[in-house]
Amino acid sequence: MTSAQEKRDLAYENGGFIPDAAAYGDRWPRAAAAFRAARRCDLDVSYGDHPRAAYDLFWPEGTPKGLMVFVHGGYWKARAKSDWSHFAAGGLERGYAVVLPGYPLAPEVRISEITQHIARAITAAAAQVAGPIALTGHSAGGHLVARMAMPGVLTEDVAGRIFTSVPISPVSDLRPLVDLSMNAELRLDAVEAAAESPILGLPLPHIAVTPIVGAEERPVFLDQARWLAEAWGTPQIILPGRHHFDVIDALMDPDSRMMRALLG
Repeated sequence: MTSAQEKRDLAYENGGFIPDAAAYGDRWPRAAAAFRAARRCDLDVSYGDHPRAAYDLFWPEGTPKGLMVFVHGGYWKARAKSDWSHFAAGGLERGYAVVLPGYPLAPEVRISEITQHIARAITAAAAQVAGPIALTGHSAGGHLVARMAMPGVLTEDVAGRIFTSVPISPVSDLRPLVDLSMNAELRLDAVEAAAESPILGLPLPHIAVTPIVGAEERPVFLDQARWLAEAWGTPQIILPGRHHFDVIDALMDPDSRMMRALLG
């Protein structure tokens, strides 16, 4: 018989419900390395004292139209920016510079500290690239770019340049995570979980927010995206046939519905 704890944990388990899930974790770093080797980029640009406080910045041909930010997921406790370089492809083809921030992971740091790191990374990258800023991120990264769209996280000058935020499969309410086994690493308490939950706040009014989720994702991720759309009064997009690991493939297609929501 499945215990109550196991049921709670299974609700937020992705890999166990995706066929050949391990192949994604193997394929992403290889594709990312090949992409970096073929593109003009500045790698491991430091924005802080921690070894993971660095970003990779990819440059399009010609003068950038602006800056696209992609924040990776991994439940705030796994993966690295170097696993995801190829997801900059769509933004580069649209003429944007694309930055992929790295950040320290739990349990070394708390989620609120990761939020601060992402804000510093975006601020540093924005100083290198002029023009409008578009934010997107996946899963935990979706949470982080939702946070970036809220008042008081970024400085007014940087926040004023943001025109879109597209949280992909975001965790928008962190309060349920307090009762999950993974919280042994996340170390969320009720106060931090509430403070870091985008659904309990509002976005800056000038930023167009569009949560996106795959139709084949776990029910709780469909809920989390819907909760954010409802709380913020924004449209959401549900991509048919996509699960938690392949929903981000649309970032590589400059003409995808996801990229149109992000860059217009």
